[in-house]
Amino acid sequence: MEQLLHYVWKHKIFPLAELRTTDGRLVEVISPGLHNHDAGPDFFNAKILIDGTLWVGNVEIHDYSANWYRHLHATDPAYANVILHVVGVADCAVAYPDGTHIPQLVLPVPDYVLKNYDELARSDAFPRCKHVLPNMPKLTVHSWMSALQVERLEQRTEQIMKRREVCDKNWEHTFFVTLARNFGFGINGDAFERWANSVPLGAVAKHRDSLFQIEAIFFGQAGLLEPGAIPSVYAESALTDEYLLSLRKEYRYLQHKFSISPMDSALWRFMRLRPQNFPHIRIAQLAMLYYEQRLNLSRLVNAESLPEVCDLLRTRVSDYWRTHYTFASTSSAETDKNLSVSSLNLIVINSVVPILFAYGRYKSEEHLCEKAIRFLESLRPESNHIIRSWDSAGIKCESAADSQALIQLTRNYCEPHDCLRCRFGGEFIRRTPDLLREEE
Repeated sequence: MEQLLHYVWKHKIFPLAELRTTDGRLVEVISPGLHNHDAGPDFFNAKILIDGTLWVGNVEIHDYSANWYRHLHATDPAYANVILHVVGVADCAVAYPDGTHIPQLVLPVPDYVLKNYDELARSDAFPRCKHVLPNMPKLTVHSWMSALQVERLEQRTEQIMKRREVCDKNWEHTFFVTLARNFGFGINGDAFERWANSVPLGAVAKHRDSLFQIEAIFFGQAGLLEPGAIPSVYAESALTDEYLLSLRKEYRYLQHKFSISPMDSALWRFMRLRPQNFPHIRIAQLAMLYYEQRLNLSRLVNAESLPEVCDLLRTRVSDYWRTHYTFASTSSAETDKNLSVSSLNLIVINSVVPILFAYGRYKSEEHLCEKAIRFLESLRPESNHIIRSWDSAGIKCESAADSQALIQLTRNYCEPHDCLRCRFGGEFIRRTPDLLREEE
């Protein structure tokens, strides 16, 4: 209920009758203030007329007046500038530490708002507001989608900046970890990030001209050269797999030289994975990108077109992996095992665009942020259950920018049931029941 009171106050969804304090003074809300999502009063810098006198300060909102004391606000200096206590039920008077009473306002929530909010909260549909979406104003849809696109990029920028701290503030290593994580394509994302953080790129750079030594370090750090990482069905053939034995020997030498240790191979997941997505193949592809010096942030930043970016990231595998999916496995039909077009697009959406946007923010180079958004708008939308659900509800995707916006909306608003912060939910809640019935 308190969250709904916040919403009603913020959007000034007030009853037609006069607002008065619990002691009868007339209240006129000039500005509800700035909503505070951190510690402290709920709204900052509100402007309120109480019996004709202008008050400027903070507003605190509770279900019940007594929460003022339960939450220890009476002794907290952060609440000394509260000019109005807005409540659902006034079950006691509240006061400042010096004993002076704080004006209180019982704010009634309109019945139609309660009805609509309850309907959203109880709905099992996805999205819960689906029956009003086809009639949603196009301007509302467009502006909310645009805001969600930027919100998602800002959120990913924050993640990348945290990743950069782990990478000793090295942008090239940050790019490597970001790209590697997305080579896990969700299922192995965490494992790939852990692996990439364990790879000593400074040491690998000393052997950049040898694909064999790069693979030795890459596969060694992944723990995939260890005997326990070989499936039991291939254990016997592993004893005579010359490439595996050579990599294992080389890794032991490099491991001692650079004082490095492998990750636990048990972190890799194989169930329900197509062989093309096995960690071995993805690591072999990353090794080739590194060997051919295309795993490079500077080259990515200088790329001006989407085809140029795709050419930079288009990769293949070494000869051994053209006929294998794991070490010592039965040979497969010989293929280059390139990234598919759909996989390449996902890499651009989830790695290239975020890293360009984050790097542009860091360097204060707006053209990089604009280029990232332009790339996103040039790509076809993703195809998954989230996008299909929104499509059936009447929200169509024209580009990857739109599909990213809907993923942001689903994960940050729909799944947490945070309809009050969603503009679609807001349109639903603010409409009267008669209007809702007419549109159904």
